[in-house]
Amino acid sequence: MKTLKSRLIVALAIGALISTVLLVMESLTDHSIFWMGWEMPGISAAYLFWGAVGGSAFAGIAIAWVVNAIVYGAAAFGVLTVFKLLTLALPK
Repeated sequence: MKTLKSRLIVALAIGALISTVLLVMESLTDHSIFWMGWEMPGISAAYLFWGAVGGSAFAGIAIAWVVNAIVYGAAAFGVLTVFKLLTLALPK
């Protein structure tokens, strides 16, 4: 990963993957995992914009998925940037 743009794309892909896994886990466990509520920041955004989308369940899930992908992608971007900086600091 040579450029900032490639790290950003990889980080957003990681965030989308994490968001998808969490969304699937929530439905597979029938909402029985107690920590899923605070681990899904997109749910708050979906509730906030629920009135703006007219109460559509599909739009609410899409908003939650996108927000989660961005949040977890930002964390992955931070990790990838730190990893890149550490590899640059190593002697060759």
